[in-house]
Amino acid sequence: MTIGTGTSTDVETDPRLHEGDDVLFHYVDKAKIVQSAVMGDLVTALCGATFPVTRQAKPGAAVCATCRELMETLRSFGS
Repeated sequence: MTIGTGTSTDVETDPRLHEGDDVLFHYVDKAKIVQSAVMGDLVTALCGATFPVTRQAKPGAAVCATCRELMETLRSFGS
C-alpha cells in the first residue's frame, strides 16, 4: 500500500504491531523501504515505532491508528 503523490510525505506500510490476531501496518518513509528490505536498516514509522521492513501491506490491511491519524493530518496540510 503506497500513500502519497511524489512528495517527501510518500509513505508505505509495514507490519510490526500485533493486536490479538490482527497484524497492524505502519506508515513509513517510502524512500527508506528498499534500503531497509535489502540492508536490514531500521525505519521509523510516523507513530515512532522503529523496525526493519519485512512485509508489504495488502489493500485493506489494518493500519496503526496513530499512524493513520498522523497521515490524515499531513494530508490536510497538503491540500
